[in-house]
Amino acid sequence: QVQLVESGGGSVQAGGSLRLSCAASGRPFTRLAMGWFRQAPGKGREFVAAINWSGGSTYYADSVKGRFTISRENAKNTVYLQMNSLKPEDTAVYYCQADEYGSSQLVRTNYDYRGQGTQVTVSS
Repeated sequence: QVQLVESGGGSVQAGGSLRLSCAASGRPFTRLAMGWFRQAPGKGREFVAAINWSGGSTYYADSVKGRFTISRENAKNTVYLQMNSLKPEDTAVYYCQADEYGSSQLVRTNYDYRGQGTQVTVSS
């Protein structure tokens, strides 16, 4: 089992920035591909970003490309999502997710494990 704990959510005005963190435990972190998805009220899950085990490959939704950056620090078993130039439409619960089995397809929202989520609210 992999446990994921997100932090860093909050409320910010449009144009502001937040950094989300997700700490993983339960498996060697370098075996895990990591990602983020979000879910706004009344909407389905939306893929946001993903990063492979080494950090050498990253993937982004078109809606966040150029504004969000995913990164990982393997020595700290942590993945980050730096969110800049936030917009009201970025308001959602953000979930960290982990893929344990080396899938080559990371642009999805149904990894093996996910965290409890952290709320991000962007006001105009």
